[in-house]
Amino acid sequence: MNILIVKLSSLGDVVHAMPAVQDIRRALPQVQIDWVVERAFAPLVERCEGVRRAIPCELRRWRKAPFSTRTRAEWKTFKAELQREAYDAVIDLQGLSKSALIAWLARLAPRGQRYALANQTEGSGYEAPTRWVADVAVHIEPHVHAVQRSRELCARALGYALPVPEVYGLRPRQGAQDGSASERVALGALSARPCVALVHGSSRADKQWPAQHWIELAHRLDAQGYDVALLHGTDDEQQRSEAMARQMPRAVVWPRLALDALADALAGCAGVIGVDSGLSHIAVALDLPHVQIYNFDTAWRTGPVQRARQLSVYAQPAPAVAAVWQAWLQVCAVVEAH
Repeated sequence: MNILIVKLSSLGDVVHAMPAVQDIRRALPQVQIDWVVERAFAPLVERCEGVRRAIPCELRRWRKAPFSTRTRAEWKTFKAELQREAYDAVIDLQGLSKSALIAWLARLAPRGQRYALANQTEGSGYEAPTRWVADVAVHIEPHVHAVQRSRELCARALGYALPVPEVYGLRPRQGAQDGSASERVALGALSARPCVALVHGSSRADKQWPAQHWIELAHRLDAQGYDVALLHGTDDEQQRSEAMARQMPRAVVWPRLALDALADALAGCAGVIGVDSGLSHIAVALDLPHVQIYNFDTAWRTGPVQRARQLSVYAQPAPAVAAVWQAWLQVCAVVEAH
């Protein structure tokens, strides 16, 4: 049985769809699963257990110059790759016009069907073409976590009961948790002490945590015996990382890494503390000790789900350092107890 998952972006949304893939594998062990995703996120999807083939697309870039020679050539190549296999089920987990287009273009096997969301859920985008294209549109309870939404859609489309608990299946490279000496040097490791990664960047400024809070947190981690690593994905985030690192006792700014290499680097950390961002969701998928910081009451929708070693902290306008620190100590206590 061949199944095509359509979940194009963004980083956090792609990570949130991974447990649905693991559910399918557990319910249908002989299944073959392909996944259409934006090229930037394809290296991470390739690390998701059970994904036979990540099919990269670049709709974001193609839309900027739809009639250029380059776009037309790349679109032709993508379409051929998409239609290389016939699918018994095409499942649109995105719920947008762009994902509906991909689902519509995919080639169905005899008796194959396209599945999609029948309705919008709270806090998520939704566009009507997704249900127009679908052979079967599945209604999902609107107040639902992003992970659960994808899991329920797949379970109801393919007719199996949801297993408990959810599993992400994100594989770091073998041995990445240990981190070789050369890798530690490449990442600027300061010592043999364990390292906590700080995810301070977000595409939305209103999700960020004040710089002074990060600096105070780094001092507390240093006193507890940790080095800290600062991550960045843009030039602005890099400048912010470097400015904060100069005021932290034992901090290193990591180089900008591809997503698969970044997942490997995170897997070698003692834990992650970060804002609501795609990189924090990678930490959840890797099952790392993690505290996720929220300036908005949306952790119920995107935060860690029922994981004692992963907690979310919410307050407005932003959580206090003491609250985040207490959550970190609680996470550490759980890890030590096991």
